[in-house]
Amino acid sequence: MATALIGEILAGLMFFGVIGMLMLGFPVAFTLAGTSLIFAWIGLQFGVFDLSSLRAMAGRYTGYMISEVLVAVPLFIFMGVMLERSKIAEQLLSTMGRLFGNLRGGLGISVIIVGALLAASTGVVGATVVTMGLISLPAMLRAGYDPRLACGTICASGTLGQIIPPSTVLIFMGDMISGMHSQVQMSLGNFAPQTVSVGDLFAGALIPGFLLVGLYLLFIIGKAIFDPASCPATPVPPEEKKGLWKEILVAFLPPLGLIIAVLGSILGGIATPTEAASVGAVGASLLAAMRGRLSFQVLSSVVKSTAVITSMIFVILFGASVFAIVFRQMGGDALVRDFLTAMPGGATGAMITVMVIMFVLGFILDTFEIIFIVLPITAPTLLFLGVDPVWLGVMVGVNLQTSFLTPPFGFSLFYLRGVAPNSVSTAQIYRGAMPFVGLQIVAIALLFMFPGLVTWLPSLLF
Repeated sequence: MATALIGEILAGLMFFGVIGMLMLGFPVAFTLAGTSLIFAWIGLQFGVFDLSSLRAMAGRYTGYMISEVLVAVPLFIFMGVMLERSKIAEQLLSTMGRLFGNLRGGLGISVIIVGALLAASTGVVGATVVTMGLISLPAMLRAGYDPRLACGTICASGTLGQIIPPSTVLIFMGDMISGMHSQVQMSLGNFAPQTVSVGDLFAGALIPGFLLVGLYLLFIIGKAIFDPASCPATPVPPEEKKGLWKEILVAFLPPLGLIIAVLGSILGGIATPTEAASVGAVGASLLAAMRGRLSFQVLSSVVKSTAVITSMIFVILFGASVFAIVFRQMGGDALVRDFLTAMPGGATGAMITVMVIMFVLGFILDTFEIIFIVLPITAPTLLFLGVDPVWLGVMVGVNLQTSFLTPPFGFSLFYLRGVAPNSVSTAQIYRGAMPFVGLQIVAIALLFMFPGLVTWLPSLLF
């Protein structure tokens, strides 16, 4: 009993030690692995850790590298970076701005629609916020928009890549939750559990993604009606309207066709996420070539960016694997299970607790760090308590998207601060994000009260 207690105490200290080291600014992957190995040595001295457990790391690393599902990650990243380099966002924004320019709030509506399209094309939050900030923020400020509204709209639209498929976050969560769900079901005596796939999470995230887009659009429309000075119209001269619909078709149809081909093949059961990702990567390259943007220099830049982003994510995953092995070996999973099952309200109380913890950690940790650290030690207990795995994954995605927006530490706000002109203050960016944080909380509440918004489409399709 004393040994188990010592192990649980060390596991708890290790968790907070990792958080503390990250707050000091140490590299994430090396902090995860290094801190875990230090506590493994301490646990060895107290007899609560067996070094032979670390032999499992080689098998885990090999499993990650040969996982067919995770091959989709670099392919989707390549697709997103290629679309960014092909200047599709610029063309979409300028075309949409002219289409809605005669309406109050038209530029804001354009930014949200283009943000949703980029989210479905790239799945990379940072790139979307930076791209939108460079292109649309100066245009909105020149048009007389309230800087707070302009900044909030761009930050919120940019974070849609966190939840709208093909989000790389959903790919990792789908792979992780699938394994956890199978293990939990077998521990409950169900040796033929229903599988959970990345496609299930993609389908489950569609309606919540559209719900968020709808809430953002309603907010902009409300501002246009009740506070027209904050989002004035930008009338388009009659001569610029000539051939506008042709431009709209040229700007919209290719990326929209690519999105439908990628997501449609996954949701229709025609292709796996990896196969669809390869179609997306090739399709994005063809789009760039059609626009005369594909050259050896562009291709080289895209490949290097893809390699850097993919390497960063997988190195964090490798470090998190060391953390998970040491944490579980010392009894940390039992500590978390006892903590969550003791929460009042059963599964609901445990789910709320985990959501709050992840939201707070979202202020100081990146999304991938949170899902690699927190999800493996909390999700098994939630699944054991009967929480639907698809609903759990989508709720985590929307929750972390909210923390991306929340001042003062939201990563999306930092991305925009890096490209915003000096005339826009940090306080204006923070104040502009707050209404959208409120809309995110409304969306989370709706998904919590009506889980069918998440689970209906996967059950229908699969």
